[in-house]
Amino acid sequence: MSMSSIQEQVARYGYVTEAVADDLDLIAEINRLKKEKNAVILAHYYVDGAIQDIADYIGDSLGLSQQAAATPADMIVFCGVHFMGETAKVLSPNKKVVIPDLNAGCSLADSAPADKFAAFKAQYPDHLVISYINCSAEIKALTDIVCTSSNALQIVNSLPKDQKIIFAPDANLGRYVAHKTGRDLVLWDGACIVHIDISREKLQKLREENPDALLIAHPECKEDILLQADFVSSTTGLLKFVQEYPHDKFIVATEAGILHKMKESVPHKKLIPAPATDNNTCACSECPYMKMNTLEKLYNALLYEQPEIIVPENTRLKAYASVARMLELSKGI
Repeated sequence: MSMSSIQEQVARYGYVTEAVADDLDLIAEINRLKKEKNAVILAHYYVDGAIQDIADYIGDSLGLSQQAAATPADMIVFCGVHFMGETAKVLSPNKKVVIPDLNAGCSLADSAPADKFAAFKAQYPDHLVISYINCSAEIKALTDIVCTSSNALQIVNSLPKDQKIIFAPDANLGRYVAHKTGRDLVLWDGACIVHIDISREKLQKLREENPDALLIAHPECKEDILLQADFVSSTTGLLKFVQEYPHDKFIVATEAGILHKMKESVPHKKLIPAPATDNNTCACSECPYMKMNTLEKLYNALLYEQPEIIVPENTRLKAYASVARMLELSKGI
């Protein structure tokens, strides 16, 4: 297939649509191409288990980008969503970064358009901007310090108490941070559709049916769920808690993809996904964007080295500065 045809498909569909032969051993071919092209495959905890199983590194977005930056790979294939590929490019400008599907966006990142956020920021000229890493490179470029769900509390607490702060783009995480730190934060009103779609009524029924289960939740969940949770932490933090805490039954309030790694690491424990509002196929919270990553698209991304993530250098440098500030403040945390 010609390069122009590849680019046309990516421009039209967001991924290379070339059909994969039914008798092709996808796993073997992905491994072959990875070695041939000196590529590294990153998989977020929320993508399909089959992709997690073949990835070189599995984790949350920042940890994966840091892993990729530290490897000698020439190409990064990021199986996650668009902003994650951008973060990898911000940290690894000299490496080619591709993702299986350009249309794999993020409801949270999309809730903060750069032009509208810039206008919002201009209303608070004496405020410092802290942005959750789940945002676009453009938002990172408008940010003073990036944070993650695992270090947001520490980042805010590291600043003088009289420092005025805008927190973006996730309002639920922002409210959680404000509650825990006692700080008065100006919040951008963004949210993740997966975490706000967890049904309070169905969750209550599930807890009544499983009174011996601990409820663990990601801080992107709504406040009423966080208030009743036995433990609140990042995706990696939830995984570690299930692995280490001496309890055998958990209700997990975050994207259901994390259960793949949880079940793999603690097969003897009972793990129950928190129920979503809609009656979807698994009655749990699933990110439709994460599920756009497939083995077929991963294979084509490796084969054709498309779709590629491009971040303009001016944007990249500004975004890098906000991530670097976080890493500096996070030392010793």
